[in-house]
Amino acid sequence: MKIAMVGSGYVGLVSGACFADFGHDVVCIDKDPAKIDRLKAGQMPIYEPGLEDLVERNVRGGRLSFTTDLASGIAGAGAIFIAVGTPSRRGDGHADLSFVHAVAREVGANLAQPAVIVTKSTVPVGTGDEVERILRESGTEHRFAVASNPEFLREGAAIGDFKRPDRIVIGTDDEWARGIMNEVYRPLFLNKAPILFTSRRSAELVKYAANAFLATKITFINEMADLCEKVGGNVQDIARGMGLDNRIGAKFLHAGPGYGGSCFPKDTLALLKTAEDNGVPLRLVESVVKVNDSRKRAMGRKVIDALGSEPRGKRVALLGLTFKPNTDDMRDAPSIAIAQALDDAGVEVTAYDPEGMELAKPLMQHVEMSESAYEAARNADAVAIVTEWDAFRALDLDRLKEVARAPVLVDLRNVYDPEEVRAKGFRYSSIGRG
Repeated sequence: MKIAMVGSGYVGLVSGACFADFGHDVVCIDKDPAKIDRLKAGQMPIYEPGLEDLVERNVRGGRLSFTTDLASGIAGAGAIFIAVGTPSRRGDGHADLSFVHAVAREVGANLAQPAVIVTKSTVPVGTGDEVERILRESGTEHRFAVASNPEFLREGAAIGDFKRPDRIVIGTDDEWARGIMNEVYRPLFLNKAPILFTSRRSAELVKYAANAFLATKITFINEMADLCEKVGGNVQDIARGMGLDNRIGAKFLHAGPGYGGSCFPKDTLALLKTAEDNGVPLRLVESVVKVNDSRKRAMGRKVIDALGSEPRGKRVALLGLTFKPNTDDMRDAPSIAIAQALDDAGVEVTAYDPEGMELAKPLMQHVEMSESAYEAARNADAVAIVTEWDAFRALDLDRLKEVARAPVLVDLRNVYDPEEVRAKGFRYSSIGRG
């Protein structure tokens, strides 16, 4: 089947490349000529492990191509996916659907064959109804149906998530569209990936509900970590004791500096706005958003406290800037608030991240970027691990102590064993471990 993927960002590019690897003929479409030129030259606009090889293999095999021309890109496609951005709208926090609506209008004006139009972007409930209205008003004479197919990709593990999903959610009541979507995902039948067909509105809500619940788990264990520090508990033991309960599960129970990234911050906010518009207050999600926002600055204060009574003029090295490892994504990364809190306190900041420094530079103009962890730590009065990249899990602590001005390590991801670090002569603090 020919598939058109409108939008070649994180979701569109990963999804398109994976569909092509299944054997479908995929065209990725984007309005940005520079991005398309880079993709044609084999240059990825994002960092995602394995993506470059996946794209190269399928381009070479003739199954994956790129274009800026939507009309030619969707010609002959049985499924047309909308995978454009839905950022938080300035001023009110609602999801900005202008890109989705613009694509719907252009698809309607150029549709030359029957097709299922699939919203892959994360969109508020009811968006599919509006997309359908736009398509009908376009006057197209060809049969179409609008379906919702939310993505559940984790940055840093997106290819594996796509090919071995926990579930595939498809929202449509149209039997013809169900048949088309079954054909799209037929290659995953061998893996027995469960396909959940729901109404379109239910599918739209599933993504928001899932992300809000995961954000809640993260925020809950972070608050438990704060309590552990006051009463002498160990949050890692608490998390393990909870996670062994099959009703709870161990995932997303890792205490740290708060959640960030492309999904949780904007999706929880968009869900709150949808609930507000419908007169249904989501008090729990409201608390999650507030607690997470305040936690990032609190982590900055934690690093400042490690510097002693007079932090002004001292130097801190931040190891890790992206919101999580194995990505270059800086969106709502805790490091941004931490670095700002340090700067507000008159602390000099150096930093190193394996992949995120280019995107971090415009967001942290007061931060000195370094070429390695040890270069960042040179003459530092404290070193803080902010993102748990593998490169920071086995640092040479003797070397770190030698280059730093003071042996102070603040571990915001609980990467190290406290006794081992203290045995090396460091003053060590972590999250929720007394």
